[in-house]
Amino acid sequence: MSEIQGRRRKEKKDDFLMQGMILAIAMVLTKVIGVVYRVPLTNILGDEGNGFYGYAYEVYAMTLMLSSLSIPTAVSKLVAARVAMRQRRNAFRVFLCAFIFSAVVGTMAALLIFFGADMISANMMKSPLSAYALRVLATGLFIVAILGVLRGYFQGLGTMLPTAVSQIIEQIVNAVVSIVGASILFNIGMEAGQASGEELLGPAYGAAGGTVGTVAGALFALLFLGFSFLIYRPVIYRQIRMDHIRKRESYGRILKILLLTIAPVIFSTAIYNINQIMDLTIFNSIMSAQEFTEKEYMAMQGIYTGKYNTLINVPLAMANGLAASVIPSLTAAVAKRDRKLVHEKIAQTIRFTMIIAIPCFVGFIVLSSPLMVLLFNDESTTPAVLLAVGAITVVLYSYSTISNSILQGLDEMGTPAKNAGISLVVHLAALFIMLVVFQWNIYALVGSNIVFSFCMCILNARAIRSTCGYHQEFDRTFIKPLTAAVIMGICTYMVHLLLDLTVGGRFIATIVSILIAVIVYAVSVLKLGVLSNKDLKELPQGQKIYRICKKYRLLPRQRIF
Repeated sequence: MSEIQGRRRKEKKDDFLMQGMILAIAMVLTKVIGVVYRVPLTNILGDEGNGFYGYAYEVYAMTLMLSSLSIPTAVSKLVAARVAMRQRRNAFRVFLCAFIFSAVVGTMAALLIFFGADMISANMMKSPLSAYALRVLATGLFIVAILGVLRGYFQGLGTMLPTAVSQIIEQIVNAVVSIVGASILFNIGMEAGQASGEELLGPAYGAAGGTVGTVAGALFALLFLGFSFLIYRPVIYRQIRMDHIRKRESYGRILKILLLTIAPVIFSTAIYNINQIMDLTIFNSIMSAQEFTEKEYMAMQGIYTGKYNTLINVPLAMANGLAASVIPSLTAAVAKRDRKLVHEKIAQTIRFTMIIAIPCFVGFIVLSSPLMVLLFNDESTTPAVLLAVGAITVVLYSYSTISNSILQGLDEMGTPAKNAGISLVVHLAALFIMLVVFQWNIYALVGSNIVFSFCMCILNARAIRSTCGYHQEFDRTFIKPLTAAVIMGICTYMVHLLLDLTVGGRFIATIVSILIAVIVYAVSVLKLGVLSNKDLKELPQGQKIYRICKKYRLLPRQRIF
């Protein structure tokens, strides 16, 4: 009997890794697509247009966070807890309650931003022309609210595939429509600007055209998930009929629990977004006071949001994917009071996150300038230095993101919010000093984000340890991946230097260097024993990967478990 239980536990663990990897890979793919389409979009809009686009998107993201983006986390957590206790009917009632709640809140948020776009842009953002893009984005708030409920429900049921596919569809549609919309409206804006004498009207209209893709992508993703739900509905109803638990939760009680679950998630995740909005608002105000023109500081802001953030967010997508999968998984383990399983899931999630984040950090430092030239044809110093200096945030934000979700999965919903609040205060103080005292202008945004994410890492690590007694392992989680990444970085630098001197050009040297970097890092990770035999076997297709590694002698001869 114990053997059967052990096998079932192993299957669930494999499934956790499989689901996490599915969502993580999908998120990385969407970010890669995002980088690809942002290249022509950036060229169309220019740095000023990217400034308008980025600023409007930050306000949209903040509103979305307050109204909708906490919903998937809350729904997945509540649904997973009820599924673990075989309460399928109550899990479905959670879905229905969340659906109605999100529809109401999403509608209110959309109306508020749509009709208040001019006031927000002029007074809060100090960028009146951002109103065009913000008004377009407002229409997507209702769509994303409903979309979040469906994603959260599927994640709570333990399947990440519908969410993953919907994200890829969303980003593909977003890419195509954004480029077309930006191109058309930019030309219209230029003509209108010539007639009115407003030189920035073209970039402002173009930014609005780019945001049409965001709304269109969300709509297509919603249609796909709606179709998936209709297909899966007979299975859901069959499971509900087999649910013989008599106790039915009232919708009033579910709504109360939903609000109590959402509140700390909103607060902690909102701080991640509000610090971006506050950063840009403070930055604009201080730059204006220091006698920079709107054109100058919006151009700097466009480099930060359109080039630096675009690249930094690609590896962070992996952390977001694993974070989304660990919440329902940890919730189920906590509901079963399985302390050992809780610790194993925490260790696995952090280790796999760092295995991805650390080489990206080193790679961004080594290839900062070549990447900017490859993607944006920008040989200037500022974007490359921003990327090299801010590369460490990939590791810090990845850890803080995953640790936030771990704490939420452990039912410590308020702890990430408290830690984020403390970090925000420290962050704003650092930003003010960097802007006013040191006058680092755009570099202050990167420096203060390093401070914020570092504070989050320290506070969250302490909270995890005190909550469940988990002691962080450092050797295979941090030290060995960093060693492998340094080896990779040295090889990558030498290869790029050699190819740049012999072949030259914008593409070949950088692309070949990236391919070499992936191979060198993978071999180094295996040779250094970052992943044990057990880790390899528990990966999707793990047995096959293990046999290949053993065949080609990629594993260390002696291993200690």
